[in-house]
Amino acid sequence: MAQTIASGLQMMVVKPSVAASSSFKMINSSAAVFGANPTINSYSMLSSASYIASVKPLSCNFTSTPSKSNKVITRAVSQSTESKPTLPGLPIDLRGKRAFIAGIADENGYGWAIAKSLAAAGAEILIGTWVPALNIFETSLRRGKFDASRVLPDGSLMEITKVYPLDAVFDNPEDVPEDIKANRRYTGYSNWTVQEVAESVKKDFGTIDILVHSLANGPEVSKPLLETSRKGYLAAISASSYSFVSLLKHFVPIMNPGGATLSLTHNASERIIPGYGGGMSSAKAALESDTRVLAFEAGRRYKVRINTISAGPLRSRAAKAIGFVDTMIEYSINNAPLQKELAADEVGNAAAFLLSPLSSAITGSVVYVDNGLNAMGMAVDSPVFGDRNIPKDN
Repeated sequence: MAQTIASGLQMMVVKPSVAASSSFKMINSSAAVFGANPTINSYSMLSSASYIASVKPLSCNFTSTPSKSNKVITRAVSQSTESKPTLPGLPIDLRGKRAFIAGIADENGYGWAIAKSLAAAGAEILIGTWVPALNIFETSLRRGKFDASRVLPDGSLMEITKVYPLDAVFDNPEDVPEDIKANRRYTGYSNWTVQEVAESVKKDFGTIDILVHSLANGPEVSKPLLETSRKGYLAAISASSYSFVSLLKHFVPIMNPGGATLSLTHNASERIIPGYGGGMSSAKAALESDTRVLAFEAGRRYKVRINTISAGPLRSRAAKAIGFVDTMIEYSINNAPLQKELAADEVGNAAAFLLSPLSSAITGSVVYVDNGLNAMGMAVDSPVFGDRNIPKDN
């Protein structure tokens, strides 16, 4: 099932198949929206001197209407090098690079936004999707339900070369318990443990250049830590932090020297976020600690960089599990230095930078993409500030 790499945003795709197969074909279209909020097209405005290089997109047979926005959000511009002169600036050029992104199951999360930015920079996109969610995800892709949010800056659609079934809680087939093997949600799928997926990617493509960990789960996330069971706590650690160690362990041997990896963390690793329970804050703290240790080990042995992004709140499907994501977003808008809602593609663009050669000396770092909320020591919307004339965005 090996595919040939195409340069720029023109990706090689595979023919749709049935049941256990995870391959499908994408179609090119034109401008629409991007990221978690379909009403925001942050690519419509420019506030950065840098651009993303790409090639002329394939022809398309249908169009979708772009959404309008009055929000100014940093973006990386994509243009056709065949029809327009080269612009000054530093290009994020990932043409010829292959990225594997673990944890995408819909169009609403940061993983999807990262895939979009990487694709806009020319990278080939491979995805690992949680097995029980794979059928719905692929069906939605085939039926064009994600087409609006697949649109890249040049009007073409993000192409996904292949989707692999993945359950990052299990390292190899021997780890899978009998009840999971017999679960109907896993019926028809095979080779979905971390080791098997890495072996499949190696067989299909040989090597990768980029690895993204965009998955987390805490079955008792709504419980306070004092009420969290040992089983729930360890499950959060396993799915949300050790899964990154496992992915790196199995994928780094097939990563090209100079490659880069990225995970996603949360400020609950350092600060108290009431309601973010079930051991999830502990899992994020472990993930950040592991980022530093893995940066040393993978850097010395494989010349691969390891970083993590601490992202602000987003109305993703996963975030809704904690039950108060809207409150977190409102709090951030009221108290962060930048009083605006964080857009998914702002995290995607930061990820593209960290995964590109432009950040070749950055590793072992936690990079905050949260409108600066992490820098605040007090909530400025607190009544205690009274009439102290705190600057606000009116």
